[in-house]
Amino acid sequence: MMHAEHVVQSSSATWRDYLELCKPRVVLLMLLTVVVGMYLATPGWVSMSLMFFSLLGIGLCAGSAAAINHLVDKRIDAIMTRTKKRPVASGQVSVRQALWFALIMGALGLTVLVIFVNQLTACLTFVTLIGYAGIYTGYLKRATSQNIVIGGLAGAAPPLLGWTAVTNQLDPQALLLVLIIFIWTPPHFWALAIYRYEEYQHAQIPMLPVTHGIAFTKLNVYLYTILLLVVSVLPFVIGMSGFFYLIGALALGGRFLFWSHKLYRTDKPVVAMQTFRFSIVYLMLLFVFLLIDHYL
Repeated sequence: MMHAEHVVQSSSATWRDYLELCKPRVVLLMLLTVVVGMYLATPGWVSMSLMFFSLLGIGLCAGSAAAINHLVDKRIDAIMTRTKKRPVASGQVSVRQALWFALIMGALGLTVLVIFVNQLTACLTFVTLIGYAGIYTGYLKRATSQNIVIGGLAGAAPPLLGWTAVTNQLDPQALLLVLIIFIWTPPHFWALAIYRYEEYQHAQIPMLPVTHGIAFTKLNVYLYTILLLVVSVLPFVIGMSGFFYLIGALALGGRFLFWSHKLYRTDKPVVAMQTFRFSIVYLMLLFVFLLIDHYL
């Protein structure tokens, strides 16, 4: 009886439902960081065939991880307003269909990476998939208020995957790109968690605003944003990027800090959502600046 109003016959699933399972907007942002990682790994240009197969393989695996996320979070998604219309939560796609879809996508993605890219990238992608879909979604999300901090490491891996796709080796500069996304993830997600506080509380998910209060979470968003501003200039400090990137990083970091400060000083929920939305723009533009600066 519960949530019966949202349950429909899974046979009516369309290609749009399966596309939604992949969280395409999240995957596209992730693939942008993969592309930047690939180009930063070489002083020249990346071959189009390597680019195609790298993005195809990593994208398929990312879609697989997203589909598993839909499966594991089915109960939570059905409770929360933001997610109750998702394909699995609403019954548009059955659990069996979503599981097979995720397994096939993951297997295809890893196969593409092993055959057309390299084994190191395939292994790292597999570890990332397990880290996000298994460790974070399956355990950490429900176990600790630091879920997004610990689990954020898996979400920070894409530029490293792009780098290894080109070089077939691990390099400190690639790990710096990972660090930037790792530090960016908590203020990005906690801003959304503040806005969706009541929904997370109702779903009994121990997000930081639920366990430690909204005021404490706002302080953490503020402090992490300051740390992000510092970390974001490291590519310039180590000679990885030039003044064009530095100016862009400082401008973007200053704007992010503006929103974090505004969030810290206000009780208006809309500011939390505005901060969340800008954080997406921030990461996208920061990596675009990295890419442009590399070829100036």
